[in-house]
Amino acid sequence: MTDALDQIRETVTKNDVVLFMKGTKTMPQCGFSSRVAGVLNYMGVEFADVNVLADADVRQGIKDFSDWPTIPQLYVKGEFVGGCDIVTEMTLSGELDQLFEAKGVAFDKQAADKIREANG
Repeated sequence: MTDALDQIRETVTKNDVVLFMKGTKTMPQCGFSSRVAGVLNYMGVEFADVNVLADADVRQGIKDFSDWPTIPQLYVKGEFVGGCDIVTEMTLSGELDQLFEAKGVAFDKQAADKIREANG
């Protein structure tokens, strides 16, 4: 498990935005992972995806690493942001935009506004 935690730590450190998810950003394998990946893809955010279904140690390790019981998990500049519900709320409130802006992560502001319009 130590190897998995080291791998997770390295992935979170080396990538500006990381989504630990079930499946991949092009082929999510659960609705919650699909929703978060969809938001990031739609907003044009470059992110690394880690398929937790491919490695049981990483799947458990990410839960231990974040002390968060569910997947997906989003990290921005090494900081744990949250899972599907939190990312959805942050997207709709504009907090995710603010986080990306504060951390210097490029995203399409018009796409973010369209998400809010469609869900307003």
